[in-house]
Amino acid sequence: MPPLKPASLLVLLAGLFVAPFAAAQAQDAITTASPRTAAAAASDPAALFATHCASCHGASRTGGTGPALLPESLERLKKAEAVKVIGQGRPATQMLPFADRLSADQIKAVADWIYTPVVPTPTWSEADMAASRWLLPDADKLPAKPVFAADPLNVFLVVETGDHHVSVLDGDKLEPIHRFQSRYALHGGPKFTKDGRYVFFASRDGWVTKYDLWNLKVVGEIRAGLNTRNVAVSADGEWVMVANYLPRTLVLLSAKDLAVQRIYPVTDASGKQSSRVSAVYTAAPRHSFVVALKDVPEAWEIRYDKNAPEVWEGLVHDYRMREGNPLPGQFTPRRIKLDQVLDDFFFTQDYVNLLGASREATKGQVVNLDVRRKIADLDLSGMPHLGSGITFDWQGKRVMASPNLSSGKVTVIDTDTWKTVATIPTLGPGFFLRSHEKSPYAWVDSMMSPEGRDTLQVIDKRTLEVVAKLRPEPGKTLAHVEFDRYGKYVLASLWEQDGALIVFDAATLKEVKRIPMKKPVGKYNVFNKINLSEGTSH
Repeated sequence: MPPLKPASLLVLLAGLFVAPFAAAQAQDAITTASPRTAAAAASDPAALFATHCASCHGASRTGGTGPALLPESLERLKKAEAVKVIGQGRPATQMLPFADRLSADQIKAVADWIYTPVVPTPTWSEADMAASRWLLPDADKLPAKPVFAADPLNVFLVVETGDHHVSVLDGDKLEPIHRFQSRYALHGGPKFTKDGRYVFFASRDGWVTKYDLWNLKVVGEIRAGLNTRNVAVSADGEWVMVANYLPRTLVLLSAKDLAVQRIYPVTDASGKQSSRVSAVYTAAPRHSFVVALKDVPEAWEIRYDKNAPEVWEGLVHDYRMREGNPLPGQFTPRRIKLDQVLDDFFFTQDYVNLLGASREATKGQVVNLDVRRKIADLDLSGMPHLGSGITFDWQGKRVMASPNLSSGKVTVIDTDTWKTVATIPTLGPGFFLRSHEKSPYAWVDSMMSPEGRDTLQVIDKRTLEVVAKLRPEPGKTLAHVEFDRYGKYVLASLWEQDGALIVFDAATLKEVKRIPMKKPVGKYNVFNKINLSEGTSH
């Protein structure tokens, strides 16, 4: 991974660890400012930013050596925290405190300003992407076997947002193997190649990082956008698709070297209305990427299989490969018109049907990818988090279950009739639901509930009832569980700055141990992810 170079005033907002000369560079930006600039900065937040921040974060706030400071990139950072960061800095980083040189009003003005849209809207071209790309020299000569003794399929990757690192955890010994620095605000979960060797991360501000898990090395990076939702990796391990909010594009990369293969401008069929991309996932059995659009009621399916059909309906653009033309049908979007836009979606285990919902809708919709149309409505009130859904067998039926971001409930749906068979009350709105093929239990959090954020609820998949409530740290947020490959252990995140992974015995529900972590959020088991476990998100 190339060294993350010095960042100025607002690098703390990104939480990046920077080179030792960062403080000196930030100081230079202050002392070399002209009197005219300094005078303007005293009252103008844009001038303050230009003086203290632009050298690293870009004149248009699109990022440089520091991350982008755009409303889309900062949506998870509360403005009060931004004010604190600017004034006080942060220990153990090169972020300077500015309370001794900027007034409280100036600090607040800068914080307010970075949450406003940039006009005109920033762009990010193929040339920009190419200029950002970095590859580890001789990465192809690294050993084709793990350099550690742990079972490579029972390894977890743990994203720690407290100091923006990722820990590699031995799932058998429940001990860390390695820890490395990540980009700011990883989002959408890491995606693995089928053998589990390579993993791809996406950050909120558009960086795609390729990591060699067997050799514990970052082997490549590219900035594919300015505000990115997530990435997907093809089942054959050859392609990476990047979903962007800003600019409104899909970007196809070669998984081997992260070279840009094509950029899809995301618009409706007329080409007039552009759209952000809600998410992209790989549908492995279909050899395709499936894409949901945020602002246009469409889903796209993009086949990467070389035997893709010659003609797909609904084509508007004649997309071409950057190097030679693909075979007919390959990499060509097929549009599926919908009743409503999709913010989130879930595949049935056979990948024939897509269950989707929008944040504003009162119902969800079932879309059959073979016939390319909606086939049923779903009774899903509130804000279902379908991307965190699971499937399992119940009373001879295959059912799907989803937590809810605005209501204290888990909804269980029959995937044959698409009817709701149960609504399970919880302690409040929750984000994550997880299980395992070998476990009779499903675990759900209520992390967005003031009263229930410290409690995990355990649901018996046979009775569809909550049978246990686990509250190991009263008053502290507990969320996002993941099973090991055998279904023996459950790892939960104590979502605090000085937090931990709390390990439970999946059968007895008793706590086994704690592993200290810096605000751990997601954790991802290699075996469960590459084998498309029914108990975790894909």
